[in-house]
Amino acid sequence: MRPLLARRTRHRLAADAALLAVAAAFAVPLVWLVLASVDSEAGLTVRRPTDATAGNFSSVLTDEITFTPMLNSLLLCGGATLLTITCAALAAYPLSRYRSRLTRPYLLGVLFTTCLPITAIMVPVYGLFVRIDLIDTVHGTALFLATAQLPFAIWLMKNFMDGVPVILEEAAWTDGAGRLQTLVRVILPLMGPGLAVVTIYCFIMMWGNFFVPFMLLLTPDQLPASVSIFTFFGNYGQVAYGQLAAFSILYSTPVILLYALIARRLGGGFTLGGAVKG
Repeated sequence: MRPLLARRTRHRLAADAALLAVAAAFAVPLVWLVLASVDSEAGLTVRRPTDATAGNFSSVLTDEITFTPMLNSLLLCGGATLLTITCAALAAYPLSRYRSRLTRPYLLGVLFTTCLPITAIMVPVYGLFVRIDLIDTVHGTALFLATAQLPFAIWLMKNFMDGVPVILEEAAWTDGAGRLQTLVRVILPLMGPGLAVVTIYCFIMMWGNFFVPFMLLLTPDQLPASVSIFTFFGNYGQVAYGQLAAFSILYSTPVILLYALIARRLGGGFTLGGAVKG
């Protein structure tokens, strides 16, 4: 019995050590980010600043470096996310409510499109945007970002929509509501946590996208923060690490706030029991 307990203890300790190593791999860059943001002589090493200062934040808190790019990111990613959620809801509803032989192949085809690397289609997309005068436009870039996130958003939305009982729709139809009214007033409010998950996922993926706006936007005043962060990398390998860390913290703030605002609702799950009983 003792050798068995000793073996289990060793396995548990090995698993704990592996988990600690993974946690450290994620924690060390975050610790560097916080320490470097208040270090006037920040480098690549993780060290405690000898003289903590807010000078890095003061240097990046300007219209040209932070405020204008952040506003551009909010407009670009917010508009693209709204378009993605709207189209995904309209596409997921018939896939969730109507059974057909083509539903599963269609969903698998939609999911397969998410595996295509964005770099593989950027050349033809760039040529198309030049032809139809969408190059260097915020709405054109938002349209492409929404299109790129739409397949996986449809897949997620359909799975969450399956959890809403059909009996609730039938009750709404009895009261004279149309299908669009049922979708907007009954289904989407009841799948609020799932809708929040899809919204956060789409927004985060667009917020961190560098390649698409870098290729499709040419005017410096229209560039989002994901592209303007490249300006901290100077010539000949020189990098302003302190300012880069400070800007990275500011750049991550909207996503963290978005998650914090709806984290409680995400933890609540679906509460359809009372709705079904009523």
